[in-house]
Amino acid sequence: MPTKNVTDENFELEVLKANKPTIVDFWAEWCGPCKQIGPILEEISNEMKDQIDIAKHNIDQNPNQPTAYGVRGIPTMLLFVGGELKATKVGATTKANIVSWIKENI
Repeated sequence: MPTKNVTDENFELEVLKANKPTIVDFWAEWCGPCKQIGPILEEISNEMKDQIDIAKHNIDQNPNQPTAYGVRGIPTMLLFVGGELKATKVGATTKANIVSWIKENI
């Protein structure tokens, strides 16, 4: 399952009320490191589709949620489990690092 886009409007439904753990990748068009991890998150989304959903949140088009969760730099990934913020990862990193971070927290 490819990553899905979330907005300020559908954040509660798509993330907080999701049936499985969800990672929200806060990103922007102008962010180089964000574009670097985009394809990595697509791969993880496909490989771990039974365990986790991955959503992308454009901070320029939808500024409310990043502000609400104190996102100061991007890329920032927030992991939500059962509607609660469980873990945060800031900055671009390797696929192996992201996968182990997910497994430690779900």
